[in-house]
Amino acid sequence: EGESASRGPTRPRGGSALPPLCLRSSSASAGWTGRSPVCWWAALVPAIICAVTFTYEYPRPALAVDCVVFGIAARRLELLLIERGVEPFRGSWALPGGFVQMDETLDQAAARELVEEAGVRVSYLEQLYSFGALQRDPRERVVSVAYFALVESAAHVPRAETDARRAAWFPTDTLPSLAFDHAEIVKVATERLRAKVRYRPIGFGLLPERFTLTQLQSVYEAVLGRPLDKRNFRKKVLSFGFVEPTAEKETNVSHRAAELHRFNRVAYERWAERGYDFEI
Repeated sequence: EGESASRGPTRPRGGSALPPLCLRSSSASAGWTGRSPVCWWAALVPAIICAVTFTYEYPRPALAVDCVVFGIAARRLELLLIERGVEPFRGSWALPGGFVQMDETLDQAAARELVEEAGVRVSYLEQLYSFGALQRDPRERVVSVAYFALVESAAHVPRAETDARRAAWFPTDTLPSLAFDHAEIVKVATERLRAKVRYRPIGFGLLPERFTLTQLQSVYEAVLGRPLDKRNFRKKVLSFGFVEPTAEKETNVSHRAAELHRFNRVAYERWAERGYDFEI
C-alpha cells in the first residue's frame, strides 16, 4: 500500500506531488519526508464529518421563556401581565413569554418576548428557574426558563403587541387567574425576590436621584409585603454606607421637610456583589 519506489509520486493537475493512495507526513521543510505513511482518505475524514448534517431521531420538548417583571408603584408591588389573544388560554392573563428561536440565546429570547408582547424593555433580566412539569402546556411538551426583574412601574408603560390583546400592571395581592403554570412561576419569583432583598441592596433605579428614607423604606415594605420598624430600618440601612445624606431637604411639602439621601454607587455595587445580612 505504500508509494512505489519505481513510479515516484503522482502529480495532480495542480502540480503538487501527492501519492496515489497515501500521504506521507511532512517536516517543516517542503516536500514529503517518506516517513510515517498516512492514508490520504484518513486526512479527509474530519472534513467529511463536518459536512454531515446530524439529526436526532428521538422526541424532544420545545423550549420557551417566561418573564416575571415586578414593578413598584404607590408603595405596592405590581406584576406585568398580558392578556392572551390566541389559544390555548385565549382571553386569560399570563406572563409575557414565548418559544425560543433557533438563532437566539435564552437571554435574547426573554428580552425579545417582553418587547413583542408587552412593549417593555428592561435593562437586566435575571434567570430564575426552569419549569418542566409534563402537562404544563396542553399543546406539547414544553420546558420554560423563567426570568425576573424589578423596575419602576411608571417608567415602563406596557403596550400590547403581536399575540397579546392587552398588557397591564396588576397589584400582586389581587392577581387574576393565570394561564399555564404561571401562578407557580410567580410564586417562586416572589419568594426569590423577597429572599434577595435580605442579602442584596435594592432601590437603585426605583427611586429618584435624591430620596427620603421613608421612600426607600416603602420600597422594601412593598417587596417584603409587610411593615418595617422605622428606627431599625434606618439604622440598618445607614450602617452599610450605600445610602448617604445630601444635606438637602424636601421642598414644597405640607409636612415637616425630611432630609434627602442618595445612593453611593460604589458602595451599592460592592454590597450588591458581596451580599450582606439585612434581617430586620
